[in-house]
Amino acid sequence: MLDYLRTARQRPVWQSLPADVRQRLSGRVPRGPTAAAAVYEEFKRDVLPYPTGNIHPRFWGWVIGTGTPLAMLADMLASGMNPQVAEFDDAPAVVENQVIGWLVELLGLPAGTHGLLVSGGSMANFVGLAVARHARAGFDVRERGMTAGPRLTVYASSETHSSVRKAVELMGLGHDALRSIPVDTDYTINLAALRETLAADRAAGSRPICIVGNAGTVNTGATDDLRALAQLCNDEGLWFHVDGAFGALVALVPSLRHVVEGLEQADSVAFDLHKWLYMPYEAGCTLVRDQTAHRATFNVTPAYLASFDRGIAAGGFPFAERGVQLSRGFRALKVWMSFKTHGSDAFAQLIHQNVRQAHYLAGLVTKHPRLELLAPAPLNVVCFRYVVPGASDERLNAINTEILLRVQESGLAIPSQTTLNGKFAIRVAITNHRSRRADFDLLVNAVVEHGAALR
Repeated sequence: MLDYLRTARQRPVWQSLPADVRQRLSGRVPRGPTAAAAVYEEFKRDVLPYPTGNIHPRFWGWVIGTGTPLAMLADMLASGMNPQVAEFDDAPAVVENQVIGWLVELLGLPAGTHGLLVSGGSMANFVGLAVARHARAGFDVRERGMTAGPRLTVYASSETHSSVRKAVELMGLGHDALRSIPVDTDYTINLAALRETLAADRAAGSRPICIVGNAGTVNTGATDDLRALAQLCNDEGLWFHVDGAFGALVALVPSLRHVVEGLEQADSVAFDLHKWLYMPYEAGCTLVRDQTAHRATFNVTPAYLASFDRGIAAGGFPFAERGVQLSRGFRALKVWMSFKTHGSDAFAQLIHQNVRQAHYLAGLVTKHPRLELLAPAPLNVVCFRYVVPGASDERLNAINTEILLRVQESGLAIPSQTTLNGKFAIRVAITNHRSRRADFDLLVNAVVEHGAALR
């Protein structure tokens, strides 16, 4: 695997599985044994050559991180120990507690804030919003259910990640309870529209409970005015949750920290370490300011989980009381070893490097007569398209869709896509510590060449 990482640049970013490989990977369950060495050879032949490709320097699709050699080895160590990090008095729980403390410190959140590591941003948002519902409902949701009080409503911009919608629906509030607030031209939440919607809902008898602020939207990397949202939540008595899946971590960069100013006032923050901290999957995090509310949301203590003053069930950190999972793996070890080995400043430098690379790519797009920037690029996301003079948006959408697919299928690079104001965008999200500026030159040249062939 070390050789595999070392030679990543020499392979295509992605390639489709051939028919014979797909056939071999669709067989029936093995009833008898096969030598481990033979199974390993099958892995090298049928699995290893066909990944998503996100370890490659030119993978910029969606918002997917890269992983590092050290963290890979840490995952092996964690699996070898195989602890259940729920509530026992053991080193893995103490390590996760320390990692949580480091993350609180790095994001500038107040003393007393705590949290837990989860699978990723979707579960991190769910945990934060579940605490918001419990803390601001005004009645005992856990005991009496959603029918015991008025309709509860949550507010977020139209650019908010779909995991927030999933969380609202899974909590029984219903999709309609998530009020989608329009955005301004920079794709940040429109504060006037937010205030109007809040007032209208209160007048109609609903009970607003939470505003979700974005620190780095998935489409364009926009960050809402977190200070203004924090003040509004304070004035209205609402929970302030920040979805900072990748953008929250710009707080590590002194020259970029102003972008997420106000984050430190959040009641809860969700973010991923497998995005802009380059950890292997899975590693997300929820931090919550009010630990009484946090544990009250999830705490269930059956007899078999009773604690004692002595023994293995004494003195641990009750992570199982802070989230959905009782069974929890040792996610914290790769984070702990990475911070110890590299230092947080190294991650800050890489985050800053990705932002500078995004600005470099946006500059290439702006200067090229056949390319058009479709949104501001404040952080690490660049949305652009190939243009043909006189062509309709419908025609340009078709051309740029084909360009994207040809670039992906060529194995040169993996950008992804979005649609902004009806315009199909080639979307480059840079959370890749292996990328170089020359890689973005290659991408631009490929887009222009494919576009010229399709005109």
